[in-house]
Amino acid sequence: MSERQEIREVTDAGVLAALAHPLRRRLMDVLKVHGPATASMLAERTDQNIGNVSHHVRALADVGLVEEAPELAKDRRERWWRLVTRSLRWSGEALSDDPAGEAVAQAVQSLTLDRHTAHVRAWFAAGDEEREPWRETSFIAEKWLHLTAGELGELSREIGEVLGRWSDRERMDDGTEQREPVLVFTYGIPARP
Repeated sequence: MSERQEIREVTDAGVLAALAHPLRRRLMDVLKVHGPATASMLAERTDQNIGNVSHHVRALADVGLVEEAPELAKDRRERWWRLVTRSLRWSGEALSDDPAGEAVAQAVQSLTLDRHTAHVRAWFAAGDEEREPWRETSFIAEKWLHLTAGELGELSREIGEVLGRWSDRERMDDGTEQREPVLVFTYGIPARP
């Protein structure tokens, strides 16, 4: 097993190109939420054909985003996969000397925003029964702030620390309430009202 990184700064256009495929991003999300899995487990969780999933998992492995977890296999035929890093970060500026790479970075950012928006829309379209236990606790926060670039960086680090604490905490399941995957995402960008 390779040594785990918390956050990988992606500066390679080839890695970003692999992230530009919606199923690959979804497979990475499934691995992030549920942990290591076989291609057949991933196919079941994404309602995809196992051959298609295997192809995309190998593409992710080729650019170092996932790796095999051989210690989990029951025999030599079984192949388990896991994420190499818990979180990725990238920007078009890191690839500004490569116009094609910068365009790929922007496309991946656009895909990411579309995915986040789709999750929120699906939540609001869900039935009352599904939403009921979460109705008072789910949130969308919006705040206009006046900040310098340095202050925005400080705010970003603080939010990252809070999310990290919640992500890394030990979960004690006492059986009284069921835990569900919850997507929390934030964007802090200069904008005009």
